[in-house]
Amino acid sequence: MRSTRSARSPATCEGIKQLYSGNRSEIIWTDADITRIKAACSAEIAHAIDLAAHTGLRLGDLLRLSWSHVGPDAIVVTTGKSKHRREAIIPLYEGLKHVLSAIPKRSTTILTNSRGRPWTKDGFGSSLNKGKIAAGMADANLHFHDLRGTAATRFYVAGVPERAIAEIMGWDEEHVGRIIRRYVGRSEATKAVIRLLNEKRT
Repeated sequence: MRSTRSARSPATCEGIKQLYSGNRSEIIWTDADITRIKAACSAEIAHAIDLAAHTGLRLGDLLRLSWSHVGPDAIVVTTGKSKHRREAIIPLYEGLKHVLSAIPKRSTTILTNSRGRPWTKDGFGSSLNKGKIAAGMADANLHFHDLRGTAATRFYVAGVPERAIAEIMGWDEEHVGRIIRRYVGRSEATKAVIRLLNEKRT
């Protein structure tokens, strides 16, 4: 598949650089990518993209995520990949709170289709594909799953340690480190370290 990423603007989350990798597991959606598709897709797909980019949850877990999973301090939900033996715990940081507040409560599930009903995977996939086509991104080397890497970089920029990110994502720490080194600029990484050192001092 022909990649279009190298020709696009490097605009991303502040301090994050855009580079192409042939390794699917280390590709992320940048802020520019997200802005582009959200301008062309339905509001329902835009909500799903925002929620994925702020939680790192897999599609299956996102589509069944309910408002009851949202607690006072974190989203807590069992993961389908672990056959519901493991919980994902995503802290309710300000960016995630903002995303949740923008989603209308039309069902017990957080994400719904245009009829206010829970998504099916096939229905969601079809609507996402229509959005990519409308945005001129049909050939872009981006999958919905790649929003997990976007979430990992956002957690890091927000000051979450790599070990904690690995726990949230269900990845090993080495994998998280590779994504951070690939996409997060040196200055932003330094700021994150300074924040952690200052917190420990206080």
